[in-house]
Amino acid sequence: MSPSLALSLQRGSRIVDWPVSPARLRRWVKLALEHDAVVTLRLVARAEAIALNRAYRGRDYAPNVLTFAYGAPPAPAATAGAGPLQADIVICVPVVREQARAQRKAFEHHLAHMVVHGMLHAQGHDHLEAAEAAAMESLETRLLARLRMPDPYREGGGAIDANRVSSRRRNSVPAR
Repeated sequence: MSPSLALSLQRGSRIVDWPVSPARLRRWVKLALEHDAVVTLRLVARAEAIALNRAYRGRDYAPNVLTFAYGAPPAPAATAGAGPLQADIVICVPVVREQARAQRKAFEHHLAHMVVHGMLHAQGHDHLEAAEAAAMESLETRLLARLRMPDPYREGGGAIDANRVSSRRRNSVPAR
């Protein structure tokens, strides 16, 4: 039985149109889903991304993706009655567009990668250490291949973030 998903899609005040269909965003979230989850996926402009990054990570720039997972990550074999994972994933659309262009990737491919990346962070995956990074990158590559998308770490020569620091913050609740 596949995990259940309650997904809320949101656009920040300066995101007028969906960059891809809501159905496609839902498909990408479900692709990376390992546990029952309640997730909000919010697409934002640069100012909102900077404000959230500053408030919750103490960093003064617009990141491509921020993941806020509430509570401990689910155990690999989730125990019955543990309840669903709860997370907010924030994607800065202008940054993803700029990175896609700079890395010579299709915007849609890079956006799918950021959605998958954020979902994996929400479920406890990370890339702080080399072994974690290799495992997470391999999983992302396999998942995106199921969408017939190229390896995000090979196409155009670009990785997500040169300093490889996790954007995940547990138990930090952003203001809504």
